[in-house]
Amino acid sequence: MRSWVAIPRLGHTLADAAALLPGLVIAGHGRHVWVETPDGRKVICHPRGKKSQTVVGDRVLWQSTQDEGTIEKVLPRKNLLYRQDEIRTKSFASNLDQVVILLGAEPEFSESQLARALIAAEAEKIRPIIVLNKRDLTPLFDRSWQRLAPYRAMGYTVLATAFKPRAPSDAGDANPEPTDNEQLALALQGKTSLILGPSGAGKSTLINRWVPQAQVLTQEISTALNSGKHTTTSTTLYWMDAAKTTALIDSPGFQEFGLHHIAPMQLAQLMPDIAAQATACKFYNCSHLHEPGCGVLNAVQGKTVDVEISPTRYKIYGDLFAELSQTRY
Repeated sequence: MRSWVAIPRLGHTLADAAALLPGLVIAGHGRHVWVETPDGRKVICHPRGKKSQTVVGDRVLWQSTQDEGTIEKVLPRKNLLYRQDEIRTKSFASNLDQVVILLGAEPEFSESQLARALIAAEAEKIRPIIVLNKRDLTPLFDRSWQRLAPYRAMGYTVLATAFKPRAPSDAGDANPEPTDNEQLALALQGKTSLILGPSGAGKSTLINRWVPQAQVLTQEISTALNSGKHTTTSTTLYWMDAAKTTALIDSPGFQEFGLHHIAPMQLAQLMPDIAAQATACKFYNCSHLHEPGCGVLNAVQGKTVDVEISPTRYKIYGDLFAELSQTRY
């Protein structure tokens, strides 16, 4: 991996200043972002106007201004993962191949949070991978793994890991990670992956395990962007390989995940277990809450042979439908 270097303050020509240069947004804090150029340089850039519209993962065109730059254009995105509540919209990252939803066996994860993250990913057609960390914490892990059975049945990729902070003795290990973690490493290879999950799930440990220099790079970013000591308060992209084919994007932990950008009648199609039974409904505009001849209700009530919808999942659907309906009236 190329080292992080400062852009020289002198030596820019008028032609350089007028040119629009390509770059990748790799970190941000407030109105400032760090842009990586194709040759590996890193430069602080600011948006045109009062509000920044750039997020980590954006491909941009920027203009050099002495030792910094301005974002002149954000190139078209293939996707943008974000959450939205009643007050604001929070963007995580763009141009993703997949989102890794990292959960911990301890503290106990919220299935409602998991469902919300999956729905947001489905809405943007981003492949989700569910990862349950802390496999070494049995029987807590076994109980959490069982709670994820409906998600495995829906066809989601669900992996187990046991990431721990690296001990000094690990530095010389040829194969420090168990097979479980290697499965995740293979799933990440050649992809741009957002690591998403609640605080305490082990995101920072995962990042530091595979990108040992991440802490050093993050401290440099924090200093340059005046964001203080790093506690994952901003989103940062790290390369896992020198060829820069595999990227991990670390994001802040979250306690709430608003879905106010999702219409209530769109919700069922973004939940695979609900969507699979919605095709059997008598009415095309069925809400799956009370209508007669509802395929979803039949599955929840056990009236459909070999088909079952988890009561917990159906409750999440009902709660979300009510929540999203309220936001529009």
